[in-house]
Amino acid sequence: MTQILAIEERDILQQVKLSIKIPEIIEQIIIRKVITEAATETGIKVTSDELQQAADEFRSSNQLHDAQETWEWLSKQGLSLDDFEEVLHYSLISLKLSKHLFQDKIEPYFVENRLDYTGVVMYEVLLEDEDLAMELYLAIQDQEIGFHEVAHQYISNLELRRKGGYRGILYRKDLKPEISAAVFATNPPELLKPILTSHGVYLILVEELIKPELTEELALKIKISLFDSWLKQKVKAVEYELVNDLS
Repeated sequence: MTQILAIEERDILQQVKLSIKIPEIIEQIIIRKVITEAATETGIKVTSDELQQAADEFRSSNQLHDAQETWEWLSKQGLSLDDFEEVLHYSLISLKLSKHLFQDKIEPYFVENRLDYTGVVMYEVLLEDEDLAMELYLAIQDQEIGFHEVAHQYISNLELRRKGGYRGILYRKDLKPEISAAVFATNPPELLKPILTSHGVYLILVEELIKPELTEELALKIKISLFDSWLKQKVKAVEYELVNDLS
């Protein structure tokens, strides 16, 4: 027989406290207030059509195919229809505010920091033993073994091993300084001499360097980064007090 437990709001608040999440939630509250107030000050509004489109996209992405599934999802999340609209409204004003504040700053930021957005297509194997790394490096140089064979033998992470150590397209900020300095000084394709770091010894094959280009994807990343930095400064400047005692 299924046991039914009655869970009240005070139980949820108590669980939040016991899970030591109060500071994180307070920060989220501050962020929401900062964004809401800034959006109001700048005259940002959300139309009913925009809300409807956002609701349709949300239901589609969460596979809520009809009204019944939507109501069941809302109930499970403890949300009313008004709460759901507030979630969508907040998401929309956040997007609009980030665009209002930083859309015109993306290109200048990219130009100023374009070296940071030089990309590299690379493969890597992380080893614990420096002598082994040098031995494998020399063996690859002498064509006694291929890099991808080394990757399959010495990478423990299953997904990375399946990809032969392929890390995708990375930027300077994605790499440790000692690795970045060596990688971006190469003339690809080139196998780097083993690089000793605090995490181990890296054996890296640089396949290609990619010139900086302000793509839509990169523009979005820059905008998000600028907006996050702005929010952190705003949050840091806020002092707060708890109106009700949570203890």
